[in-house]
Amino acid sequence: MKIADNCVVSMHYTLTNEEGQVIDSSRQGDPLPYLHGGNNIVPGLEKELAGMAAGETAQVKVQPDEAYGPVFPEAIQTIPREAFGEIEEIQPGMQFQAQGPEGQVQVITVKDVQEDGILVDGNHPLAGQVLNFDIEIVDVREASDEEKAHGHPHPGGSCES
Repeated sequence: MKIADNCVVSMHYTLTNEEGQVIDSSRQGDPLPYLHGGNNIVPGLEKELAGMAAGETAQVKVQPDEAYGPVFPEAIQTIPREAFGEIEEIQPGMQFQAQGPEGQVQVITVKDVQEDGILVDGNHPLAGQVLNFDIEIVDVREASDEEKAHGHPHPGGSCES
């Protein structure tokens, strides 16, 4: 079966940046399952995997506009220390959930702790980066009706005709 919308795909991957540093990998564990067409992975990777089958491999380079987008300078700002409530120790690299402008949950990363406030970055940590994927397709199957309705694969899902 070839990868198309409403297929559950299981794949191994290694993700590296442009310097060749490994950012993430599934190779030491189970393959990553995702619902093709369900917005479960970055659009540029999903587009390149369409039409592949189990056993195939690929090297895919995804530009920022088809991954986590550009870096938005307005998402980097200094906020008052009081905004962190009773959290006593704040250090660079810590991540917190905040409410975005339309009420959505947004992850912010502490960049620097300054006297006048905390410098945070609301961009995705991989925003602005070219992503390099080394992919091995392990399995492709039809998604169940429940998986299609929920928009993601379920463990032990079965192939429906």
